[in-house]
Amino acid sequence: MTDKMAKITSLAKRRGFVFSGSEIYGGLANTYDYGPLGVELLRNIKNLWWKHFVNDRENIYGLDSGIIMSPKVWEASGHTNSFTDVLVDCKKCKNRIRADHLIEDHFENKGKEIKVEGFDVEEIKNIIDKEKLVCSSCGAFDWTKPRKFNLLFETHIGIVPENKSLAYLRGEIAQGMFVNFKNVLDSVSPDLPFGLAQSGPAFRNEITLGNFIFRTLQFNLSEFEYFFNPKKQKWEKLFDYWKKEMWTWTTEILGVNKKNLRWRKHTDEERSHYSKKTEDLEYSFPFGSFKELYGLAYRTDFDLKNHMEKSGVDLRYTDKETKEKFIPHVVEPTFGMDRSFLTVLLDAYSEEKGKKEERIVLKLKPYLAPYKAAVFPLLANKPELVEKAKQVYEILRPEFSTAWDDRGNIGKRYYSQDEIGTPYCITIDYDSLKQNDVTIRDRDTTKQVRIKIKELVEFLKEKIER
Repeated sequence: MTDKMAKITSLAKRRGFVFSGSEIYGGLANTYDYGPLGVELLRNIKNLWWKHFVNDRENIYGLDSGIIMSPKVWEASGHTNSFTDVLVDCKKCKNRIRADHLIEDHFENKGKEIKVEGFDVEEIKNIIDKEKLVCSSCGAFDWTKPRKFNLLFETHIGIVPENKSLAYLRGEIAQGMFVNFKNVLDSVSPDLPFGLAQSGPAFRNEITLGNFIFRTLQFNLSEFEYFFNPKKQKWEKLFDYWKKEMWTWTTEILGVNKKNLRWRKHTDEERSHYSKKTEDLEYSFPFGSFKELYGLAYRTDFDLKNHMEKSGVDLRYTDKETKEKFIPHVVEPTFGMDRSFLTVLLDAYSEEKGKKEERIVLKLKPYLAPYKAAVFPLLANKPELVEKAKQVYEILRPEFSTAWDDRGNIGKRYYSQDEIGTPYCITIDYDSLKQNDVTIRDRDTTKQVRIKIKELVEFLKEKIER
């Protein structure tokens, strides 16, 4: 783990952003729980995403489909056959690893960037043998033959063992939108083009190498399927439009530095079975080179066509003018919410030298911060200051997520709030008792100004709300 990742991981646990899953029982690999501050940051990201891509657009509609669906859904979508990765096991130490990660990390360490996802088993084996790739755990060059494994998590429905039926936890959230396509047509009667969006957890039984919350067994996705008539609209133009919108979301709303981002087109070998074109928006994570943050895919009519054939239900759209029936095509922007969370933390993390000691600052966009403001009495042992500070706290709390802090000296409180990204700290001192005003300190500049308590809510709204 790189130095910056180690610092982020430590900060995340120490300040209540992210905890290891099932930690009191020794943990469970590649599972994490969001703490009090983490759940606020993640919710802020999700809510902003929903507002930007759903609420602010008149032709995108929301859904919330089930985690468990009929197994026939995954058969029709191709996931039971094609949703696979290639793994190898070290015969010496029993370390299990995804073969494509083993190869790509090897070349990355040599300063080369290659992608082998989608290569067949024999091609994978030849590269491992040619490069004599050794196990990262024990250093041995003694691998099992590469073999495919399916990423879908299996479960069973039913109480009586002999009557239980096989089902899967959803490996992506897209299928819920495809199987509800007809329901939306019948109930809302939307005009093409239109989108169906949802946000929620997905599950993949992956072999991973950690890297904190970058790749986990359960993860949060937000995405939408944008349906259109291929005879009236060119998919290339729609693809480029959503590509620009994804860039705007990442750089302007999340505030990610453009220098840390790039677009990369998938090779034919790695591109998913349902896609005609896929591009990833990648971020320069500290653990190696650029890695996938979001994906954009042109799925053609693959999904609706397959579900129509397998279910026997007519999933065609009827043009309201010409009465022509056809299967719409789809452009799909996909956003990993956990990776958004990690990217925001990494990009906002800053270490600055102060007069007496170094301060750690999370320079989050104010509307993303878990706490928008923190209220302090100058001295915690002076009842009149505490009472006045509590009054200010109660004024702000219904309007913003607000922290109360009366621990230690004022300087340590400032630094404590800087570390979790709180944009404004409000101090009540003896002048506040006389003048009914407060001191507000800006997180990024550390500059302080005085403002009347009655003006405080409007001041913060102007600074914080997007």
